[in-house]
Amino acid sequence: MKKNDRSQLYIIGAGFAGQTLAREIKAKAILGTVVAFLDDDPDKIGKKIEGIPVLGPIRDVARLLRMNPADEAIIAIPSASREYLKELYDILKKAGFQRIRILPGISQIIEGDAHLIQTRSIDPQDLLGRTPVAVNLKKSLEYLRGKRVLVTGAGGSIGSELCRQLLSGGASRLYLFGHGENSIYLIDRELRLLQEEGVGEKATIIPIIGDLKDRDYMHYILGKLRADVIFHTAAYKHVPMMEENPVAAMENNFFGTKNLVDAAKAQGVRRFVHITTDKAVDPVSVYGASKLLCERLVLAAAGPGNRFMVVRFCNVLGSRGSIMLLFQRQIEKGGPLTVTHPDMKRWFMTIPEACSLVLKAGGVGENGNLYLLDMGEPVLIRELAEQMIRFYGYESGRDITIEYTGTRPGERLDEKLWEADEYPVPTDFDRILVLKRETPSTIDLDALIEGLEPIISLDPLHRDKYRNAFLLRELLQDYIPTLKPGCPGGNIRYGTPEASLPPLSDSPVIPVPSAQPAPVF
Repeated sequence: MKKNDRSQLYIIGAGFAGQTLAREIKAKAILGTVVAFLDDDPDKIGKKIEGIPVLGPIRDVARLLRMNPADEAIIAIPSASREYLKELYDILKKAGFQRIRILPGISQIIEGDAHLIQTRSIDPQDLLGRTPVAVNLKKSLEYLRGKRVLVTGAGGSIGSELCRQLLSGGASRLYLFGHGENSIYLIDRELRLLQEEGVGEKATIIPIIGDLKDRDYMHYILGKLRADVIFHTAAYKHVPMMEENPVAAMENNFFGTKNLVDAAKAQGVRRFVHITTDKAVDPVSVYGASKLLCERLVLAAAGPGNRFMVVRFCNVLGSRGSIMLLFQRQIEKGGPLTVTHPDMKRWFMTIPEACSLVLKAGGVGENGNLYLLDMGEPVLIRELAEQMIRFYGYESGRDITIEYTGTRPGERLDEKLWEADEYPVPTDFDRILVLKRETPSTIDLDALIEGLEPIISLDPLHRDKYRNAFLLRELLQDYIPTLKPGCPGGNIRYGTPEASLPPLSDSPVIPVPSAQPAPVF
């Protein structure tokens, strides 16, 4: 990099986080030069900190700046509300900054653990929704100090953020479990790089490739790992896709969780935290039904000497496959943005806030309890689309349009947070509720499992039941009446429902009509 091409950096916020970044940038001079702090605090304006002038107020100073293409702003105000961040973003964009970065992970930053490597480009999830609750991670994670912690689905959106925050917990070992090689590789490398840059503590990180559906392997690997705590986030989550592949949904989500729970109990795991979803409440989709059964399974496993609990929350902003990423791609190609229905509503929470509260609940939660994260108010998806359009500098209806495509299989306009015989009770901890039941669950898990097994696993005496999606849905409806019968329960996309395949012969090969592509299971 030529000397005159180096970035001029403006740090927004002259507090401890901004000062920490300034020192780090100065030590790594190749990254650029901090020209000034911008701050609204009259006690700081006009002074120098770390030899760098503090200019302000931010709105007034920003009007006077003349940006070069390489210049960038870094927002380093951990206490900033969503409203203030929106204001700052507008000010900096009008000032001409093309690159705006932000320090995420407010709970970590509050504790003075700010590092340049934690910064990333600001995006809509930083500006939408409510201001996240501040969780003191180091205090919340004291229960994990010296423990062996396993995260399933560690390469996913929730699992990977849990792992980032777990670096601050003082765990002796952090096991990254998943069946996707690339996603586990990526989070493994990211965590090691964060550690190299001084983020968190020096837990030993161990990536593990495995499949929850393999019962024998789960017993084997948990026996080897001797994990003290498990955070179970792994699941198939895409509702319409799981409606097309319902047997796969039940096999992975429900039977995979059963394998994990059985192995955890057999190997003496002391604490088990299962992540669930609002779609498990009076479910109308196979995905929701699978998560409801997982809730019941984990709570039934609670017993003397362990703490098995469930944490339920709703959608998270910016997760892989989320509506925000779809909107972003649609905006990049000029629209239109597709919304299923003008009245479609969902609750949203940022991934870091959800994970901080999950980790908090895992420490304070009691055995056999179902916890609910306080999700605030639901958001109309069309309003989220309009906000996304404005974020990227366009006007809805003029520059980019919104089209309504109709609800998809397994969807409903509104989600529920609890069932009719459940009721929320506040806890001593902000935004964490405990759900109590007025009546015990009526689902006979043992009988249901017995009925599902020949559908999930090949039984030579019941070959006609194997992968039979129609039979699966009928069986589930006997136990979960809210499950809708509308979707045929097969691979709609390829026109070959799982149940329409020819019955198995003695050959291990499943014949598929040559005129059609092989269905996805």
